[in-house]
Amino acid sequence: MPDTTGDIAASHKIPALCGNIIGGETYTQGDQIPVICPETEEVVTHAVEADDETLDLAIRTAQETFEQGEWSKASSDHRQKVLFRIADLIEKHQEELAWLETLNIGAPIRQSETRHVTRAVLNFRFFAEYCSQTSGDAYYQQPDYLTVVTREPVGVAALIGPWNAPIALTTMKIAGAIAFGNSCVVKPSEFSPLTAFRVTQLLLEAGLPEGVVNLVNGRGGSTGAALSSHDGIDRLSFTGGTATGRAIMSAAGKNLVPVTLELGGKSANIIFDDADYEQALDGSLLGIFSNNGQQCLAGSRILVQRSIFDRFVADFVSRTNNLRMGSSFDRRTEIGPLATKSHFNRVLSFADLAREEGCEILTGGRAADGYSSGYFFEPTVAVTPRNDLRICQEEIFGPFATIQVFDTPEDAWRIANESDFGLVSYVWTSSLETATTAHKAIKAGMVLINTPIVRELRAPFGGFKDSGVGSESGASCEAFYTEQKTTVIPMAKPTLPKLGSEA
Repeated sequence: MPDTTGDIAASHKIPALCGNIIGGETYTQGDQIPVICPETEEVVTHAVEADDETLDLAIRTAQETFEQGEWSKASSDHRQKVLFRIADLIEKHQEELAWLETLNIGAPIRQSETRHVTRAVLNFRFFAEYCSQTSGDAYYQQPDYLTVVTREPVGVAALIGPWNAPIALTTMKIAGAIAFGNSCVVKPSEFSPLTAFRVTQLLLEAGLPEGVVNLVNGRGGSTGAALSSHDGIDRLSFTGGTATGRAIMSAAGKNLVPVTLELGGKSANIIFDDADYEQALDGSLLGIFSNNGQQCLAGSRILVQRSIFDRFVADFVSRTNNLRMGSSFDRRTEIGPLATKSHFNRVLSFADLAREEGCEILTGGRAADGYSSGYFFEPTVAVTPRNDLRICQEEIFGPFATIQVFDTPEDAWRIANESDFGLVSYVWTSSLETATTAHKAIKAGMVLINTPIVRELRAPFGGFKDSGVGSESGASCEAFYTEQKTTVIPMAKPTLPKLGSEA
């Protein structure tokens, strides 16, 4: 076990087994998947894989719970109170949940606390407030009729979470689905089940009726595929890789199940010579190295205007070399290990590819020295001669930045858009004209001007092109997790033609 340098480890327990939680009961029969700490490479527990019978039970339980109506027909005031209690419980267990998240994925403990768990709390509080403000529509333009439009929960939502930020992103799906009265079946990544298991327990403790949220574990190719193609689900939300997203959408489409997909990214981070230089430097480091670089919204393609290119590259490399790499449980650590061995090997392969493609690796590009265990990869910076190289086009998903030079704003927009992805883009400039042009010119779901990522839950978050389908926000989730029903009521007894009344 890792040295946690504090009392947190002593006060929190790793579950002996991450079972499947269905209807409030924990099921522990089935094949076991080892859960590995990326820092020590030790197996810390096992997750029980849900077979077809267990998955069917979870979906049937969600359906029955929905039909019974204790949650689906509850008032928004009641659902609001429960959602607030969930948020309070997650906040109360912040240290424990952050410790489990770090143990499972290697995120630095301070980031787990201040970003991942804090976001989970915000997710439930936001939807608690949002669901109490929803409304319908009434149309009375036809004087003899009143037309009323209301929204109803859809039924059972299948929610498939990612491994890179499990608690933050999976709770967004859970909160968005249950706020409007749905039941759901949640499948965390087989690599990172710890916080999903603990959060599901806290949901029940907060008073959420049993069977509203059901947890199933398993591999993407088995449990995930079976869940996606199951005819008992009414909606499916997935966050993960683009190739997997295509397979999930295809499987769900056979049953005409609507999906939202938040997929990969290869975001441009554009720095103009009139930018606040220190802010741009700080923001660029945060954009690629936060969460050990394992984030779909990473500003991994850094584009720098020629007049400041040499200065920026030198400063960026210097700061990269000063990043504090070490145990993720050390509160001073800025870069920890990558989440899995297979992913470590994949990121490492891009360093070899960069050399083959004629790029200059200025720092990093190899396994970090000084570690007897763990998937530690040196933060890497490569200068690339052009944008069509694989390291500029494929999502690396690690602490690996590429830097390119550009001359004019038109060059920057062209390079930014020369990508199959379109999730996020960052622009650093003091020019209002450049900023407003960026807003129009860049093909991405979110454009951030002079700031690293800021997630406003009232605004949609989703990608263009291969970065996704649909989006998540208050209004987006309401539209996705509810059905619209139109009811027409005559204001007076209508006069109807009497078909067939004459011989």
